[in-house]
Amino acid sequence: MKVLGYFQLVLILVAIVEALVLPSNAQDRDQDYINGHNQARSAVGVGPMQWDAGVAAVARKYANQRKGDCRLIHSNGPYGENLAKSTGDLSGISAVNLWVNEKANYDYPTNTCNGVCGHYTQIVWRNSVRLGCAKARCNNGGTIIVCNYDPPGNYVNQKPY
Repeated sequence: MKVLGYFQLVLILVAIVEALVLPSNAQDRDQDYINGHNQARSAVGVGPMQWDAGVAAVARKYANQRKGDCRLIHSNGPYGENLAKSTGDLSGISAVNLWVNEKANYDYPTNTCNGVCGHYTQIVWRNSVRLGCAKARCNNGGTIIVCNYDPPGNYVNQKPY
């Protein structure tokens, strides 16, 4: 998959979500992120994640670093990572739903994606059990959301569950 094509697709998906979801300052609590992740995990028989303040601190630090340009550039840190952004206020729940909706692109029997599905497979990665997320308002008025996963997932040729 070409990297440029991947980011273009993510931006298009975020724009669609923005058009369908009213901006909200709610739905950004730690428990909101956990609930969205654990619903997706439960649907495929994977155990729940727990919130981790240390993992969340890393996500918060990186989200704050990206406020200047609001670009979807992975931190290459020690954790698995999902990123989302919008030109307005994107809620944490909306970001998680955006990633979970990639399930439609994932074929479990062949462990392949038809399009983008790596955010979804990170969410349901059975060995990822600690979650930390953060949201930052970008200088351009947009939003960036970072979720980190410990231990990371999405290993080549391994199924998430």
